[in-house]
Amino acid sequence: QEQFVESGGDSVQPGGSLRLSCAASESIFSFYSMGWYRQAPGEQREFVASLTQSDITKYAESAKGRFTISRDIAKNTVYLQMNSLKPEDTGVYYCNGKRATVTNFMDYWGKGTLVTVSS
Repeated sequence: QEQFVESGGDSVQPGGSLRLSCAASESIFSFYSMGWYRQAPGEQREFVASLTQSDITKYAESAKGRFTISRDIAKNTVYLQMNSLKPEDTGVYYCNGKRATVTNFMDYWGKGTLVTVSS
């Protein structure tokens, strides 16, 4: 069973907007935090945004002011609203959940959704 299913990726022009969704197979509150990462072609996966159980948000510098992470508890879904998209935002966007263990956190991932920003 897939832990997370992402959707909403598409091809858009620079300056456009997209909203990504991450539907979880269980309560998102079972995770310490939910977030989004992205991986551009030929690059390593990088952090984009996260939201903790206590509503603390964190954004990569490149996402601040343009992206907003939110959640719908009833739908067990996390969203990433992306505005003013740039070509460098292109990549596969992955949903991430972090679950606390005794000594650390365990990461859970979706399969990703592709975002292409190009004119």
